[in-house]
Amino acid sequence: MKKNYWILIAVLALLGVAVGGYWLGLKGRIEDSGSRIEGEASRKLLYYRNPMGLPDTSPVPKKDAMGMDYVPVYEGEEPAGSSIVSIGTDKVQKLGVKSEAAVMRVLDRTLRAVGRIEIDERRTFVIAPKFEGWVERLHVNTMGQAVAKGQPLFEVYSPELLSARRERELAAQGIDALKDADDEARDGMRRLAESSAARLKNWDIADGRVSGNRVTFHAPVAGIVLEKRAVQGMRFMPGEELYRIADLSSVWVIADVAEQDIGQIKVGDAVRVMVDAYPGQRFDGKIDFVYPTLNSSTRTVQVRAELANPRGLLKPAMFAQVELPVGGASPVLTVPTSAVIDSGVRQIVLVQLAEGRFEPRTVTLGTRGDDYVEVLEGVAEGERVVTSANFLIDAESNLKAALSGLGVHAAHGGATASPVEQKPAQPKPATVGHQAQGTLEAINADGTLSITHEPIKSLGWPGMTMDFELSNSSLAQGIKPGSAISFEIVNRGEGEWVITKLRALPSAQHEGH
Repeated sequence: MKKNYWILIAVLALLGVAVGGYWLGLKGRIEDSGSRIEGEASRKLLYYRNPMGLPDTSPVPKKDAMGMDYVPVYEGEEPAGSSIVSIGTDKVQKLGVKSEAAVMRVLDRTLRAVGRIEIDERRTFVIAPKFEGWVERLHVNTMGQAVAKGQPLFEVYSPELLSARRERELAAQGIDALKDADDEARDGMRRLAESSAARLKNWDIADGRVSGNRVTFHAPVAGIVLEKRAVQGMRFMPGEELYRIADLSSVWVIADVAEQDIGQIKVGDAVRVMVDAYPGQRFDGKIDFVYPTLNSSTRTVQVRAELANPRGLLKPAMFAQVELPVGGASPVLTVPTSAVIDSGVRQIVLVQLAEGRFEPRTVTLGTRGDDYVEVLEGVAEGERVVTSANFLIDAESNLKAALSGLGVHAAHGGATASPVEQKPAQPKPATVGHQAQGTLEAINADGTLSITHEPIKSLGWPGMTMDFELSNSSLAQGIKPGSAISFEIVNRGEGEWVITKLRALPSAQHEGH
């Protein structure tokens, strides 16, 4: 009995030691975890970067196309060689930095072109007699005079016309005289009468226009006399133009549109026209024709629109300012035009990653609007871009790059070569190798390797299975699928990771890793 008692005491003591050790270990882990969480909370979160190393960041947590979480980047953890520009909060306020998010919108744009008012060619009429004669009297004798439709213009005398009229009258009298004659005689006289009538009809002479030995010509349309070549007493020949009359109740505006903009113009689009003669007044119309040829000297294409002109305010040959509203039907990703820094070779925007932190991005632009421009590549929807003071930030970025170059020079002793010894600087590749271990799953048909790798701390990647290209196909020679491997990868382009070193590991070394 006494022996059992001491055994029980020993068991309880052992249990106490174990529980105490477990509690101390658990307490240590809790304290370590708490200190780690407290340490992360005390650090300043800058932004979230793409887990695959792509140049894509986000101010808020999100996932990439593969479903991987973006990696948080804290202050002091910026990747080496980063182009991020850091500016103090007080300096940001002094510079007056403003930013705006890249959003989807329908671009509205107005093309502006120089134009001129022209006569509508379809409303122009010419009076040119088809026979020879003399102008006897003018009813309208000045250019620019307004005439009404049917108003008398002038009277003419023509022996040829009188002969044709007399011939028709004689033929009519002959038909009446030969009413009792045979059919052949009556048919001959009838053909003579029809021939005379046809001649007068071809000359556009109706009975109502003939008065005695004179023929009166009338205005075919209401309009303005643009040209008057008829002079009282003058002789005219068949087809000679005596009057030109235009209806100016509707006119054309002909605009010269630049070659690069003509693709956005189509028939039926609205136009707005302003002329210097009437400041603040606008004339609206629609495009009814785009000319099929290009002016090689001005690189412009003519576009025609019809304008109503009931009061005759628009005069032919007036200069006009023409506005042509254009825009896409579907929304596109846009940023303000003020956010783009154009170097002449490339376009750059400054993306605001966090307060006082900016990243220059090269962008590919599309259609331009009045205040916004389409972004095809370089910026994601929701990212904020700097719209004011961006040139000052860009200048500071360039200054830092210059000082960085000076620092490299100083590290090499600050010595400068003589003019004879100076040589052009040779570009060096900016690739950085990242070491990793894993298992070779398969050698794909296209020559790439399928590898399940462990977490790569230098990139912030978690463990996963990926396909990699080989810089040289001989690197995988002698390594079989299922082997434990050690390899090095470099980034050769956007999202393009290439294996530059590869070797098999002993299974025991890999298992113990």
